[in-house]
Formats: sequence, C-alpha cells, structure tokens
Amino acid sequence: MEMGTQDGREKFLPYKIVYEAGEGEIVEKKSRFIASVSPAGSEQEAAAFIESIRKKHYDARHNCPAFVIGRNRELSRCSDDGEPGGTAGKPILEVINGMGLTDTVVVVTRYFGGILLGTGGLVRAYTEAAKAGLANAGIATMRYGSLLNISADYTDLGRIQYLLGNRRIPVLDSQYTDRVSLKLRVSEEDVDALLKELTESTGARAGIEILEKSYYMVEEA
Repeated sequence: MEMGTQDGREKFLPYKIVYEAGEGEIVEKKSRFIASVSPAGSEQEAAAFIESIRKKHYDARHNCPAFVIGRNRELSRCSDDGEPGGTAGKPILEVINGMGLTDTVVVVTRYFGGILLGTGGLVRAYTEAAKAGLANAGIATMRYGSLLNISADYTDLGRIQYLLGNRRIPVLDSQYTDRVSLKLRVSEEDVDALLKELTESTGARAGIEILEKSYYMVEEA
C-alpha cells in the first residue's frame, strides 16, 4: 500500500484492520450460521484462531474460514470445509476484501438445519453471516503520521488549542511546568500545514519536535 515518492518523500496509504474480535449470527431455513471474527497479524495467528473455533464448535457440520494478512494484503486464504466449491470460503473472503480489511480472520460455523439451501442460498448465507460478524467487531484505520511534541509559552497555548481544535487533532499528553508541552499525532498529509500554522500563529516561539514517524490506529465511529 506504499505509493511512490512525491517531493522527495515516500507516501504511505492508510489501511483498515480488525482490532477487536466480534461475533454475529444469522438463521437461514433452520441452519445457523455463526461468524467469529478476530484480528490476525500473521498466518500463524489466523491458523490458531481457526483451530480454536473448530474446537469450540466441534459438533458443527462446517467451520469455513477466510483471512487476509499484511499491509499490502499479500496473503489470503479461504476454505469451503466440505461445502460445495466456492459457496463458503470465497464469499467470506470477498466480504473481507470488499470492506478493505487486512490482518483479519473470519470463521463462519454452520449448524445444518435439515433443509438444503442450494449453491445460491449458501453463498448468500455465508456472505450475510460474515457481514454480521464484522459489524460487531472493532474496525480501525491505520494511518501513517508523525508523533509531535510541542513546547510553548502559556501565552501561546490558546492559539495552539484553537488550531488543534479546528483540525480535530486530539492531544495525547500534556505537561505544565514553566512551559506547556503537548504530544499529538498528525497524519502525514496534514503535518506540514500544521507546522506552518503553528509557526505563524506563535511567531515561531513554539518548539516543535518530531519524535517518530509510524502507523497509528484511528477507530471508526
């Protein structure tokens, strides 16, 4: 998901992850479809979660998994686990991809209700179950940006707070001694404009230090 360079700097695109597990269930013609969702930062983590669901639902007819791993979605796998080919694992995987998610694993467990659904019915059921599970999971966007420390006189604090409020940038930590120190994260696309505004509004009196550049998590509302 990394782009090329512009103005001599490498650009990093945001990406979406599941950061908190969730579960959802639908019933289709007496068959129960239970979707279990978890974060997975590696194939090993995904495999361990899939195995845990298989043990939990050992008495189910099918436990169909799909996962996507990596910032560039370089690894993805799915399985129909005994369902007709292409009716379970692929639809689950398509839901994950359709939501733009990575580092995510979904297992849809089916308890057979005695009525055959046909291939179209299975595809719809596994798709809707995966959506239900993901709707109850915690989803966040990972953005690339800078961790800043701003040091300023008390006389400049109001101006700084006004700028941060306009840009909806929360303060992560603050310390009040002889000067005020504020820590905050700013996305890469906004950092230059913010630094310029801070310098201009405080007459270059504010001390601005970039502590690190990294990805950080922004929870979805």
